[in-house]
Amino acid sequence: MNAPNYIREQLRLLSEAATALQRRADTIAEITKICTAALRTGHKIIFCGNGGSAAQSQHLAAELVGRYKKDRPALNSLSLTVDTSNITAIANDYGYDEIFARQLEGIGCAGDVLIGLSTSGNSPNVLAAFKQAQKMSIHTIALVGGDGGKMAAEAQTALVVPAETSAHIQELHIAAGHLICDLIETDIYG
Repeated sequence: MNAPNYIREQLRLLSEAATALQRRADTIAEITKICTAALRTGHKIIFCGNGGSAAQSQHLAAELVGRYKKDRPALNSLSLTVDTSNITAIANDYGYDEIFARQLEGIGCAGDVLIGLSTSGNSPNVLAAFKQAQKMSIHTIALVGGDGGKMAAEAQTALVVPAETSAHIQELHIAAGHLICDLIETDIYG
């Protein structure tokens, strides 16, 4: 393999996908509006995902609680991927597919927003969390790739990023997530 050529090709594909993401600006703006409205009314943004999407869940929650660009008060956000005692107890007692739904049942409130991240859009535990969220009047948002999978159909709002490989999907998810954090911060704190 010619490494420099491979690198150039991967960056070209990512660049094309990022350019195509511009066509989804209205969806990113809609997600921002939903999240901002929830935060303004005392609700929280909750994230979940598996593997790299778990890391992104934590990253985006931290951008809201800490700060993205502005020094400002913390925004109410958390990731369901960080409590290993809860995750392992729930997985042991109820099965891995319930790790997010069970936590959401305990901490979620009507008016909150649940953002599920998945490269395939078919993560059973995120889908279970979406079903639990709908029972609780929590707005569901899917950040997915490829064809959107089951999550795009199940969510109330879906951002299907225009990429097929897991790496590029995750790279576009974090780009969109940063835009959402930026716009939330700007909308609430000027």
